[in-house]
Amino acid sequence: MEQIHEKLLAWADELQSFHLPKWEELPDLELYMDQVLTVIDKYLSPVIQSEKHPLLTAAMVNNYVKLHIIPAPIKKKYNRKHLAFLLAITSLKQVLTINEIRTGILFQGKQVGIRKAYDLFCCEQEEAIHFIKQQIDGPIRLEKQATPLELIAVKAATRSFAEKLLAEKMIELEQQYLEKVEKSE
Repeated sequence: MEQIHEKLLAWADELQSFHLPKWEELPDLELYMDQVLTVIDKYLSPVIQSEKHPLLTAAMVNNYVKLHIIPAPIKKKYNRKHLAFLLAITSLKQVLTINEIRTGILFQGKQVGIRKAYDLFCCEQEEAIHFIKQQIDGPIRLEKQATPLELIAVKAATRSFAEKLLAEKMIELEQQYLEKVEKSE
């Protein structure tokens, strides 16, 4: 069991450096599909097991365009706005349906605008991921202030993603432990 705890702590330390690019940090140039997929993979592969959950494919992007979840590319090129949508969608689809994500994006966009909504999502997702490290490190203090009504959905979704991430990692470590025990018996 000590080995599981040590591996979990090491993984939690890796999570501490997790960062989603804010709007101004996203590339400010137009990208082709393969470049978009590379950018999304770069930012999300530390927290989404791609062998278990495909991060993003060209077919997925095309479906998001057809469903009017993201704007159509301009001359097969994608910009900062596309990247923001795709980072949020790829994360959130781990815990929400595409229709729920679409509604959430539309709601947040109307409340504060796409740029602020995206930056809010990034901050909430990072906070939720970093909260996992706190859980692993020991006793935690839950927030004492009320969550504004318009932020409940985004907070719940980002925390759900982070909690799912922790559950998957713990199960992976437990499986490794069981396999090791079986070999030694």
